[in-house]
Amino acid sequence: MRLEQLGLKGACLIKSDRFEDSRGWFEEIWSKTKLKQIGLSPTFVQDNVSHSKHAGTLRGLHFQSPPMQQGKIVRVLRGAITDVLVDARRGSQTFGKHIKIDLCEADATAIWIPKGFLHGLVTREDDTLIHYKVTCPFSPAHDMSVRWNDPDLAIDWGTEKPIISEKDKTAANFFSCSVYF
Repeated sequence: MRLEQLGLKGACLIKSDRFEDSRGWFEEIWSKTKLKQIGLSPTFVQDNVSHSKHAGTLRGLHFQSPPMQQGKIVRVLRGAITDVLVDARRGSQTFGKHIKIDLCEADATAIWIPKGFLHGLVTREDDTLIHYKVTCPFSPAHDMSVRWNDPDLAIDWGTEKPIISEKDKTAANFFSCSVYF
């Protein structure tokens, strides 16, 4: 496993080794020992899987408020996504800035999203399956959203009319949200 730093401090890609032959491939997608060797040592408590039926499904921008913040590793098991991270760490030099990363099942790549980031994604293919490994269990009382199309964040999701949940339709604007890290 190898780390590739991204433009927001602490966020990085995790590149795995994939072994292929005529039958298919094998890939180790998580190893506590190997992650520690490359500088990551989160304690994971829960794995989640999300399935999106249609390309253009947008999920986010989501986060959990203190004390239930989550760090997470996100990997595409089937299909393709554009993953978006927004730095919500007060005092960070990149507070309010975002990055976009394209991930797909063929990549042998995951993304590490530390605590203090908003997370969202839009699917680029039908029938997309995403795996999340998280450091804190889901807490409905701490589950929060920021508007996916907040003009202050100006995120280009690559789709004009995304498929979104009712929760995401009514989310707050980034700078009006009172809970950041």
